[in-house]
Amino acid sequence: MAANVLDKPAEFFTLDKLRRAAGVDRRLTPREILEKIFGLIPGFKSKDELLEDEFQKFLLDQPEDELASHADAIVALKYFFKAYATDGHLGEIIEKKQLTALNVNPAFSMADFKAVPKAWRERIPEYVKDYVSLNQFM
Repeated sequence: MAANVLDKPAEFFTLDKLRRAAGVDRRLTPREILEKIFGLIPGFKSKDELLEDEFQKFLLDQPEDELASHADAIVALKYFFKAYATDGHLGEIIEKKQLTALNVNPAFSMADFKAVPKAWRERIPEYVKDYVSLNQFM
């Protein structure tokens, strides 16, 4: 579809122009645009709504007993999940294990990191890298 319709000089349609026209805070896929055109979806989800969906999928993949033992940390887990998925700088810090940089990171601090239970500090980045399409959040 993209090769046949988009970026043609006669129509001047581009994915970026369609995204701006839709007022969405993230990248749209050609599939989403077609689903909206044909009435299969009522509207485009925001970046936060997509992150909520991805976090719910993550929780469903986790063993129930581990979730129950860390039920009080769900808010911290969600914040770490969303921050890791959307902030490339945070991803670099975590990947390179330069955790002291979190002391001066305005978006996700060392206190936020310490609120995440130790077992989940590696599990969340691994899940995000393996199962979440980060391109849509840019």
